[in-house]
Amino acid sequence: MNLYECSHSQAKLSIDLDALVANWQFFSKLGGAEAAAVLKANAYGLGIEKCAKALSDAGCNSFFVAHLSEGLELRKYLPKPSRIFVLNGFIGCEASILFDNGLTPVINNLDQVRAWQAYKRSCVVHFDTGMNRLGIGFDVVEQAAKELRGQEIEFVMSHLACASDIEHPLNKIQLSRFHDICEWFPNIDKSLSASAGALLGQEYHFDLLRPGIGLYGSNPVDNRENPMRPVLTLSAPIIQVVEVGAGQSIGYGATYTAKKAARIAIVALGYADGFLRSASNCGFGVLEGANCPIVGRVSMDLIAIDISAASRTIRCGDRVEFLGPNADIDEQAALMGTIAYEILTGLGNRFLREYQ
Repeated sequence: MNLYECSHSQAKLSIDLDALVANWQFFSKLGGAEAAAVLKANAYGLGIEKCAKALSDAGCNSFFVAHLSEGLELRKYLPKPSRIFVLNGFIGCEASILFDNGLTPVINNLDQVRAWQAYKRSCVVHFDTGMNRLGIGFDVVEQAAKELRGQEIEFVMSHLACASDIEHPLNKIQLSRFHDICEWFPNIDKSLSASAGALLGQEYHFDLLRPGIGLYGSNPVDNRENPMRPVLTLSAPIIQVVEVGAGQSIGYGATYTAKKAARIAIVALGYADGFLRSASNCGFGVLEGANCPIVGRVSMDLIAIDISAASRTIRCGDRVEFLGPNADIDEQAALMGTIAYEILTGLGNRFLREYQ
């Protein structure tokens, strides 16, 4: 008997690789552009090895990570022809490690342009069109184009700051600036959009899309129906049921006081697992189809939920869903005062993990 068969008292992450692939295929079918896959931060917390292999087997050939170390890890799991792009570029001797391992840097400044020319290998060039984060400045495009003359370039890219807000005026401004940049780089592929930008329309697609959060099931855009399939289910077992009377408090700091008699389930999940403490007194779990509010503080290993509305007798070992098809990650994140990105990338290594 293995751990999955005998461990009933631990939280579990179930990762639906078919749904992950289906979400990638959604982007690849939008029309005209190749769909890459962003696998930084351990595939947004879901496991870079399994996710990379599933996407590669489905036909994905281009992958993005943030750091050199992530690129080195990812290279172990992909066939050699796969393209791996390192978004944060390089500093100093990292350039030679990129070169030696067949990783392609995203060039973000003129110093990197000059340093990479010694390696006689292709790169990606990132221009800042309005986010004011990474990228060569819009005001030095001409200088950059001159210094890049003769350099093999995989594609030119930029990144949208407000694509999740479809009506935000900066989207059009950045699109216009990107078109201006593209004029300096004819006959070279272009990439502007990640998950949200891909849903702004085909004029934002260019040659390569870079979906990240959408692959993992979160809604890329605000206030619209989510077109993505849920990929992750986080469930945790009830390990005790207690009865509390009106006026009794629950948890550290006594931040919740029952207004009437209630049944409370204590669940084996906490911030040590990466379930945020900000869910205290505002998040929820789903049990038998019913939303059960979190009451009291989320502690290191335990959460209390009110199960008074449960339709049957609840026993130790019954599992509560906190993220998944019945517990929408974007809804849960909003209640916590954060976004799905933070929840996913913060998921710890204490979960039992199963891949479907």
